[in-house]
Amino acid sequence: MKTPGPDHPITVEKNPARVTVRVGDQVVADTTAALVLQESNYPPVQYIPLADVDPAAIRPTDTSTYCPYKGDASYYTLVTPAGEEKDAIWTYRTPYPAVAGIADHVAFYPNKVEITQS
Repeated sequence: MKTPGPDHPITVEKNPARVTVRVGDQVVADTTAALVLQESNYPPVQYIPLADVDPAAIRPTDTSTYCPYKGDASYYTLVTPAGEEKDAIWTYRTPYPAVAGIADHVAFYPNKVEITQS
């Protein structure tokens, strides 16, 4: 486990905007409780509460990855009428303490969905 610091900063902040995630015309997530994780020089990531994601639109997979700053990630397939996108969503079910706020949240690969803020 690595701890964020000046050489690799990570922040987690509440997003004051409403965040909507769509695949085509289908809304798969809609929330006013998103968190924005900013890690080092990577683009910011919207973490959506799992409770605000349409449960019919996601299916867990066996895929997992590891991040030394956040912990073990699990993945979901995005299921839509147009088809499936395997491992299009990830979550840290038990993230490391520095990013504990993202527990029970998921993130979507932005090249698989449309994420808007209003």
